[in-house]
Amino acid sequence: MLEIKKYGAIDIGSNAIRLLVSNVIVSKEKEPQFKKSSLVRVPIRLGADAFVKGTISKENINRMINAIEAFKLLMNVHGVERYKACATSAMREANNGNEVVEKILNKTGVQIDIIGGKEEAAIISSTDLNHLIEGDSSYLYVDVGGGSTEFTVFSKGKIIASKSFKMGTVRLLNNKKSVNKEIFANVEKWIKKNTKDLKKISLIGSGGNINKLFKMSGRTEGKPISYIYLNAQYQFLKQMSYNERVSELSLNPDRADVIIPATKIYLSAMKWSGARKIYVPKIGLSDGIIKSLFYNKL
Repeated sequence: MLEIKKYGAIDIGSNAIRLLVSNVIVSKEKEPQFKKSSLVRVPIRLGADAFVKGTISKENINRMINAIEAFKLLMNVHGVERYKACATSAMREANNGNEVVEKILNKTGVQIDIIGGKEEAAIISSTDLNHLIEGDSSYLYVDVGGGSTEFTVFSKGKIIASKSFKMGTVRLLNNKKSVNKEIFANVEKWIKKNTKDLKKISLIGSGGNINKLFKMSGRTEGKPISYIYLNAQYQFLKQMSYNERVSELSLNPDRADVIIPATKIYLSAMKWSGARKIYVPKIGLSDGIIKSLFYNKL
């Protein structure tokens, strides 16, 4: 007998807010199947508020309330039976983060959980990551967000080390060069220390920017991107103006600037770990929330 359940995940990031609605197909003969039904992304750059001014602006609070109200209506239409809303680094660091959560709860009835970097990494790694990390191989998992980047080293299917750094794309765009230099130096030290004894390491990349770069590469699903290709793409993107990246490459306006620092993070991680290729499975916080809801982990 076939059963179809519907779950929703709201991911409040530093660069955008997303709603993922998924069908979970349950049958006795097979493992549960998770199929995306709808994905809505609203470009509200909370990181520009939180990392520069320290607080979420009134304008963005109102935009968030409107977005959450719209998400509630969409989940109603889809017949979502359970959902979860999680916020990451921008809301974590904003001085008024908890006030914003309370205001949204009062206005919309939606409870938002502000989660830490380690919890975020744990939710994401509960997705299809285990299919990649099986066997004797070693991997450096890199999840680049707007406010932070999570790094996890896997070897022989086990976590060797994990750390969250304040090295997000929106943050890098707004930081001074000297601050960014220091952050990159700290990450380099950590990666080299935790991968030095591992042979033939590969990267696993997650986040909106690497998904876009993978799509632009024309690779078939499951095939990795090489360091050489990614570096060439980085040089190509860098030489274009912001307007050219929007008009000629059809990048979203809120993607066209952050894609540069994001690519730099992935390339740097590959260089410091000695990885020559990066795998880009379709995973993210929203997917992790859906799976955690289904398996009653949230």
